[in-house]
Amino acid sequence: MEARRLAILSSHLCPSRSGYVPVRSSIISASDCASERQSVLDSNKETLRNDCVFCQIIRGESPALKMYEDEMCLCILDTSPLSRGHSLIIPKSHFSSLETTPPSVVAAMCSKVPFIGKAIMKATGSDSFNLLVNNGAAAGQVIFHTHIHIIPRKACDCLWTSESLHRHPLKLDQETSGLANRVRELLLNISEVSKDQV
Repeated sequence: MEARRLAILSSHLCPSRSGYVPVRSSIISASDCASERQSVLDSNKETLRNDCVFCQIIRGESPALKMYEDEMCLCILDTSPLSRGHSLIIPKSHFSSLETTPPSVVAAMCSKVPFIGKAIMKATGSDSFNLLVNNGAAAGQVIFHTHIHIIPRKACDCLWTSESLHRHPLKLDQETSGLANRVRELLLNISEVSKDQV
């Protein structure tokens, strides 16, 4: 697993090794996220980090093929794509995981999904896409800067081995009911803590 993480991280840091040659007009410039965004960045608990490849891309220090950018986020092509057009929506501020990312930033990222996803599907001739967040090491996250994957799909592309797994119906038993009750209880506690902090 560690070797896989290192290989993916390396591909993001050194995309030219995989045959990627950046087109100058598509490379992200630092202007949108450097001085203009400094006051916003300073207000975040986590700011852009020197050791984060996505922060380096945002600052214009590392190449990337940019497809979309606004004041909150940008969308780039993944340098190790699972399918043609595999893209990443990345917030311009550094948050290591989804749970540390403010809801307003998650909302800004997610609000772009229909718009960007439609363009990616049209450009790739796909008729579907997966929306994926690997949140945490056990879930496959290798770059600890929140990001959303948009993965274009075509019928019978056999991308996920799990698609061939037989799914089982949910058992409505005491264990399942207990799980649902526990999650509701935790959500209620989280909501109460959030209200107390306001």
